[in-house]
Order: sequence, then structure tokens, then C-alpha cells
Amino acid sequence: MKYTATAFFALLLASASFTACTKNPYASTNKAHKKQLKTYARQLRTVPATIPGEERLQQGDYWVGTTNFSMRRPNFVVIHHTAQNSTDHTLKTFTMPKTQVSAHYVIGRDGKVYHMLNDNLRAWHGGNSRWGNDRDLNSSSIGIELDNNGLEPFSEEQINSLLDVLAMLKETHGIPAANFIGHSDIAPTRKNDPNRTFPWKKLADAGYGLWYDEGVVEKYLQPAAPITVLDSTGTKPALILQPTDSVSTIPPHFNPKDALRIIGYDTRDMPAAIKAFKLHFIQHEVDTVLTAKDKIVLYNLYQKYL
Repeated sequence: MKYTATAFFALLLASASFTACTKNPYASTNKAHKKQLKTYARQLRTVPATIPGEERLQQGDYWVGTTNFSMRRPNFVVIHHTAQNSTDHTLKTFTMPKTQVSAHYVIGRDGKVYHMLNDNLRAWHGGNSRWGNDRDLNSSSIGIELDNNGLEPFSEEQINSLLDVLAMLKETHGIPAANFIGHSDIAPTRKNDPNRTFPWKKLADAGYGLWYDEGVVEKYLQPAAPITVLDSTGTKPALILQPTDSVSTIPPHFNPKDALRIIGYDTRDMPAAIKAFKLHFIQHEVDTVLTAKDKIVLYNLYQKYL
């Protein structure tokens, strides 16, 4: 096929226009990202590795490098909402050094996934946090940010993409089902994300996070059957007692504070811990009061974490 000079020039312009339209707007920050990776790589390649003050140690006769080591192994996944207006807003936030905040993955309302950091590297998403005996969740977790202003429901496309990411992470890193948690779980005095519309039960049904046994909880809430007392002849009812207890009762020694702590919550601020628990597992009347049903849910979950 032959082109005239005019047609050929038009094709070049169209090609240049397409290239300009598809150019990555984060090319400069990607360059900074790669530069930082190279800096860390140089530090890791330093043989033998040195740390400040090591010169004061009595050194061995020669350097010996172990052959038995690996990369960081994340053991938790922490889910957030961005509390921002758009995916682009969040991507810009996570590429500005002055913000000092980041995540491994950002998932847009449209379901598009941005993998911003290698899973084996430490993102800055958890802040001052605590879960069980872990005091540095940034070092042990993968952070996932969902584009959401904090008040709206999460889109079906977004949750479907999240489930795909979680399946990949669980298979790749062997993360236990109980270790898929929310930002509010690990920072109850500071955070409330993901918001109360987040489908934790749907995730738990797919194997990401734990959930209570709804049938068991309902059984606890059922009133016990009336008790009939017969007369002296033993043939006619003389009295019918209406018990106040349910079919099953929580053991009297059950301590909600201990249960929350065993699940993983930081109970130094008990009202905050209760509110975080209710945001995750109750998702209505998210306050600092444990109702009778809340306590049954907590008891059922506590048994799963033992």
C-alpha cells in the first residue's frame, strides 16, 4: 500500500498524539521509585554488611555469609478506605514524599488495581498501630487502599477486584484467614476505615477474615422453653414458669475485655476497642456499648481465635 506525503505525515501526527495520550503521568515519580530501589539494592549487596557501631565489636577471623535467608514475608493484610475524592487523588498523595504515606495496592471504584510497591517491601500505611503482640504492622503487613470517601458504599467492581487481589496474596504469601483485617482494627483510637458498609462477611465467606456463626448466635438469642410444674397428683399442671434465660448462656466467667484482646484488639482504650469491634462485626449502632447480642457475637468469635 502506498501513502502520499500528506497521508504519511498525518499518520505520524496521529501516532505521536496517541503516544502523548498514553504517556504515564507518573513517569518522573516512577524514576524516583526505581532510584530508591537501586539505593536499597546497593545496601543489600554490601559485603559484609555493616551497621553503626559494628566497628567496636570483636570481629571474627573472616566474613561468613549465611546461605539461609529470604525476603520479608508479610503475615497480615490491612484494608483501608482512602477518604479522598478519586483514585488519581490517592495516587498523587502516595507519590509525594512530603505526605510520608503509601500502600502496596490501590483499587479504584472502577475495579482497576494499581500495584504501587513490591509486597516484600515495607509501605507506610498502618501508622501507630497494634494487633495482638505485633507493634509494627507496617513491617508485617500488606496495605490495600480502596478508593472511597469514607461515607459511600463500595462498588461491586471494586470488591470483585479486591477479592482477586486477596486470593493472589493468600496463595503467594500463605496469609492465615484470621489475618485479613481493617485499619480501624489495628488503630482503634485513630481510624474508622474501611467504613461500616464494607462487606466483611462476604470476604470471610471467601476465606479472608473470620466471621461469627450466625446460626449459633440466633440460638443463643432464642428464649428457653417454659417449665411446667405439676400438682401433687403429678397429673395436672399447677404452675408454668417463664425462664428469663436463653437456650444457651455465655459462661459467667466470660470477660469481654479479655476476648477482645485475644482476638487482637488493643484494649488499653476499651471504648475505642469496642467501637472498632462493632465497626467490623456488627456494622450498625457503632458505639462503645456492648449489647447482649454483641456479647454473644464476641463470645462466638473469641472461641474461634483461641
